[in-house]
This record gives sequence, C-alpha cells and structure tokens, in this order.
Amino acid sequence: MAVSHPRSGAGRSNEPRLFRALSRRHAGFAADRVRAAMATGGGLMPRGKLVELSPLTDADSDAMLRWINDRDLVLLSSAYRPVDEADHREWFNSIRKRRDVVIFGIREVAGGRLVGSCQLLGINPTHRKAELQIRIGEADARGRGYGREAVELLLDFAFRDLDLHRVELTVLGGNEPAIKTYLSAGFVKEGTMRQAAHIDGRYVDLVVMGILRDERPPR
Repeated sequence: MAVSHPRSGAGRSNEPRLFRALSRRHAGFAADRVRAAMATGGGLMPRGKLVELSPLTDADSDAMLRWINDRDLVLLSSAYRPVDEADHREWFNSIRKRRDVVIFGIREVAGGRLVGSCQLLGINPTHRKAELQIRIGEADARGRGYGREAVELLLDFAFRDLDLHRVELTVLGGNEPAIKTYLSAGFVKEGTMRQAAHIDGRYVDLVVMGILRDERPPR
C-alpha cells in the first residue's frame, strides 16, 4: 500500500504492547545500516534510468501534504481522511527520525523533480524483513515506469544494503496496475485477506505479496 500517514487510514499500529517493546529493542538497525551503506557507497543513492531515490528534505513537505489530500490518489491504496498541515508536519518530521524506517523521495533523473515517495518500514533485524510502501504523487508521473523502477531500486537497497531476507506488502485487491507492477518486480501473491479494508464506504480485499532475497529477477 502507499506511504503511511497519520489519519490517512494506513499505518496505525494494532500490535500488542510486548511486540512494540521488542521492536524498540531493534531501534537503530535501519539507521545504522543506512549510515554504513552511505559510507561504503561513497554517499551514492539508488539511481536508475528514470528515477533516483534520495532523502526527503524540508522542501518536499508541501508536495507530500498535497498528495495525502488528493482523494482520488489516496483511495488507490487506503481510506481517505483529510490531513491538516499541523498533523502532516508532525508526521513528516518524525518519520525521517524513526530508526526502524527508511524513507526516500522519488525524483526524476532528468531535472530532479520530486514525483513520489517510498519506504521500508517495520524493519526487523531478527527476522530480516520489512514492509514496502510507495506512492507516485504527481499525476503526470504515473504510467511512465517510475513506480516499477522505484520498487526495484528500493528492493536492491533492502537486500544489498540492509541485508534483508524478505520484503512484503499489501495492496487493494482491485488495484490491478499496482499488482502488475509488483509482480513484474518479482513479488509473489501469497494470499488474500478478505474484506480487510474499508475503503470509500465498502469492504475490499487486501492482497498479501512478498519477495525473498533469492527471488529477485535478473537486472
């Protein structure tokens, strides 16, 4: 699904208290791995032919606020609830500091325009897994292969730089373009959670997808 945001209908934690406590013990894993990757990679960020992934900056906040309040865009991946600027600023500042999350801006190689964002969240160093989320926010950037390339770049980063074993995601059952993108990147449909999301007044299925490190298609 798309990048989690407060009051957007995605990313709310229902985990037991014990699990949250165990997760806090893993705090710092993602940040430490990213620092190590940056050091050994000479500061290079994931880059393809169409897009590159780079850290979000304060200048990116307004675009992301606009995207999260785009009803049609949000309904492709989650329930829609308007987000005010104060809540968004709080989320935007905190998500970049979380040590179990890696979040990138998706930028066009030609010109550097921010067109979306993607993240690995819930990074677990014990099980070596994380959840992938992505959103292409700019309407004119959709259907151009940006999402597919961004997913592949993020998977490369997950398996190579974070040394993960598994990456997983959920996607609305009716979002066939997104499912097609994930399948083309090597994800496997692992199951369906029936009527697990309430979107725009109706219950819809969530498709569970995952990919293992050794299942990455040749690039």
